[in-house]
Amino acid sequence: MRAGSFTELLAPPNVHLRIFQLPKSSAKKIRKNPCSILLITCILAGSLEKVSIDLYPRLFKLLFHKIMTTNFLVIGAGIFGVTTAVELRKRNHTVTMLNPGRIPHPLAASTDISKIVRMEYGTDEAYMDMAIESMETWRGWNDLFGETIYHETGFLLLASHSMNGRRQVFEKASFDNLIKRGFQPERLDAIKMADRFPAFNHEKYTDGFFHKTGGFAESGRAVEVLAAYAQQLGVHVFEGQTVEKIMTHKNVATGVKTREGELFYADHVIVCAGNFTPYLVPALMPYFKITGHPVFHLKPKKPELFMPGNFPVFSADISNTGWYGFPVHPKEKVVKIALHSTGLELHPELDERKVYPADEAKLRTFLLESIPALYDAPIVYTRRCCYTDTLDNHFWIDAHPGIKNLVIGSGGSGHGFKMGPVIGKMIADLVEGRENRWSHRFKWRELGNGTIPLEEARFVHQTRKP
Repeated sequence: MRAGSFTELLAPPNVHLRIFQLPKSSAKKIRKNPCSILLITCILAGSLEKVSIDLYPRLFKLLFHKIMTTNFLVIGAGIFGVTTAVELRKRNHTVTMLNPGRIPHPLAASTDISKIVRMEYGTDEAYMDMAIESMETWRGWNDLFGETIYHETGFLLLASHSMNGRRQVFEKASFDNLIKRGFQPERLDAIKMADRFPAFNHEKYTDGFFHKTGGFAESGRAVEVLAAYAQQLGVHVFEGQTVEKIMTHKNVATGVKTREGELFYADHVIVCAGNFTPYLVPALMPYFKITGHPVFHLKPKKPELFMPGNFPVFSADISNTGWYGFPVHPKEKVVKIALHSTGLELHPELDERKVYPADEAKLRTFLLESIPALYDAPIVYTRRCCYTDTLDNHFWIDAHPGIKNLVIGSGGSGHGFKMGPVIGKMIADLVEGRENRWSHRFKWRELGNGTIPLEEARFVHQTRKP
């Protein structure tokens, strides 16, 4: 019998066994215990892990666990999950990835038409270095996939007061660290601002700088392309599988059960489930919260004014106001403006993700003061992007302290997408027991209600450090 292919199986006359394929490793396990094959009915349905049980379900479950287990089961196919799956498969592990609904999921934080890719992180040089490393991969993906999913438009940081004052600490620290690293950001005063970027109100923004390195990724498309790449590498991808329970035995993770009634077994379970992470891992509930933030797509009346050369990715005094935006999207032909702030705390599934009239009123006020040519532009689409916030705004990447073979990769906190290339490698290193230069700050940690959010671009005036 050829390893990996079973076309004839001995069985009792009243048991029907359908033809199916197995990997060589599984075939070897079965050959060591051939009688086990007499007790199962397997329907492959396009994969090795998804199985319908017709006969002797308890015994089949035991046998299936031993024979068909994948090395790693990744829950969630957002940017954290898909980069982890790709990296583990490149290291020759068997990988299964589950996602509720299609990829990219419409409600995922990774979805939407664009996310900023920037290295400006104020005083936080570790995040800056992570972003620099990630950018190299983003550029490489453009070449690998033969498609521009990362657009290097540059990044414009606008300041409404002098960058030398206390109000603009984020912008000034970012500028200084760029110089320290050998980059060449261009400092701008009101006159230069009006000449280079005429759509902005140069009377309001009298200081700031432009950095040519940075831009945006077509976020939803990037996840879609990476998921297809994962499948090409051999990752088993299941859309429409909503994990509702992580199965354990004697405090060891063994797999998951989905809302759709399927069981998936694995040697290790990796939770990259975004907003749903604390609901799948309740021990995280005290340290996570889900917050919704308004996003607007506007149709400009003068699109030429908002092309990348005149209107790059920008932040408008972001550490004080929260506003940021993008040039005209190359495909959707809209300008996206969004608010990076405290947000509205909500349940990711039970609460509506609506953008309210009050949100639009704030947008119109901002546009009138900052980008007058967009003030009366029609809004063609809105969404409330849900961040998976940790209390300190740092990612959460570590093994569960009480459940063996269960790993968490989540807590993007509104600034994780750009870091996808680094995070996938970090999670892969973690599960393989390797050292990683970034992982120490993202370990499982105790956080209290008085924890100060530390992502410096975020407008969190209620808890800002003096």
